[in-house]
Amino acid sequence: MIRYALRCDQGHDFDGWFRSSDAFETTRAAGHVACTQCGSGTVEKSLMAPSVPAARKAEPPVNPVEAALQALRQQVEANSDYVGLKFADEARAMHEGRAPTRAIHGEAKIEEARKLIEEGVPVAPLPFIPRQKTN
Repeated sequence: MIRYALRCDQGHDFDGWFRSSDAFETTRAAGHVACTQCGSGTVEKSLMAPSVPAARKAEPPVNPVEAALQALRQQVEANSDYVGLKFADEARAMHEGRAPTRAIHGEAKIEEARKLIEEGVPVAPLPFIPRQKTN
């Protein structure tokens, strides 16, 4: 789509969007282009500057807190198994000796996490959303 700056014979300026330059000419010749203020059908393209994309800005400086969280995420993901919504069951099974002990991370409802803590299962919340849950 092309946006044209238009001007009627009465001096009113307005914009119009068209598929192409030919589409503008065809639409105007058919009498379907009119001033939005006075309704005049005598409309011409006015002088306009092309839209030029702005130069890309340099990446903002890295926030030290965000960098630390990213490093923590990488450490957790590299050194533990993601067990998803089965986190509470897996952690409890390892604590009770029903499953081999290993590093895991996943998700638990507040009530489930509270019960794990009350039972003495060593758990801690992570300060980020699991990557598997993000789009």
